[in-house]
Amino acid sequence: MSALVTGAAGFIGSHLAEALVARGEDVIGVDSFLDYYPRQLKEANLSSLTGSPRFTLIEGPIQEMDLEPLLAKVGVVYHMAAQAGVRASWGRDFSIYTDNNILATQRLLEAAVNRPPDAFVYASSSSVYGDVTELPMTESIPLRPVSPYGVSKLAVEKLCYLYSANHRIPTVGLRYFTVYGPRQRPDMAFHRLFRAARDGEEFHLYGDGLQTRDFTYVSDAVGATLAAATSGRGGSVYNVGGGARVSLLDVIREIEDITGSQLRLRHESSQKGDMRDTYADTTAALRDLGYRPRVTLREGLEAEWAWLTGKARAGA
Repeated sequence: MSALVTGAAGFIGSHLAEALVARGEDVIGVDSFLDYYPRQLKEANLSSLTGSPRFTLIEGPIQEMDLEPLLAKVGVVYHMAAQAGVRASWGRDFSIYTDNNILATQRLLEAAVNRPPDAFVYASSSSVYGDVTELPMTESIPLRPVSPYGVSKLAVEKLCYLYSANHRIPTVGLRYFTVYGPRQRPDMAFHRLFRAARDGEEFHLYGDGLQTRDFTYVSDAVGATLAAATSGRGGSVYNVGGGARVSLLDVIREIEDITGSQLRLRHESSQKGDMRDTYADTTAALRDLGYRPRVTLREGLEAEWAWLTGKARAGA
């Protein structure tokens, strides 16, 4: 088997590429190394793949590549590439999201019309839901994103459905719910909380801390992604969550317990675009993908702390 992984140097993409190589598949990784966070962190994400005869990295934006020759070499496409970040998606920078999320996806899908893969799995987000009154969130409820980022991911879903319905490209979408773990992006809350505990920094807490999230450990997200390539129904979208709804204040208490540090919190106003609550109904993913989250929040937090403190000991 061979696979194309876009966003291969990113958080989820690098874990996915590792899992594919570990089970004996050849992987072509594509990444544009957008400067949303430092390049050296993304290069570190690929450290275990560098030099592997099963992994090839191609650098550049998807929307500017000749994609058909790449698709001719692979059986499965895992489209993980995207410009991330809810709060950064407002204002003039929205063009970065339209270019790297919407246009890049359309170009990849258009290339797949003439070179259809056996499976086309793509990353979506719980951000497409927006604020809802009924929890848990099922895939069939109305989608009303409350951030430009969420709008861009919803547009990706609509494009993938269009190409599935009209060109029979077997697209399968995964709405990831707040993925965390080793290599988590430095702008994400768990990473910032652990760094604050490690370095004695203040943590800026936006809102009252009672907002809740369904947190998903990265290996569970990767497991669902691999299963989607073989068992997902073309044209479908699945929730991928961690199985529990936890408030940010509860997470802060867990992190203080794990690190043995008392966090210094600076309370700030809620930010526009931040959802109040998320909680995934994963019934469909269980039925079609056999998906069950396996890593508890405590286990996942301990693994992320071990990774971050290991980096500090190594001087990273």
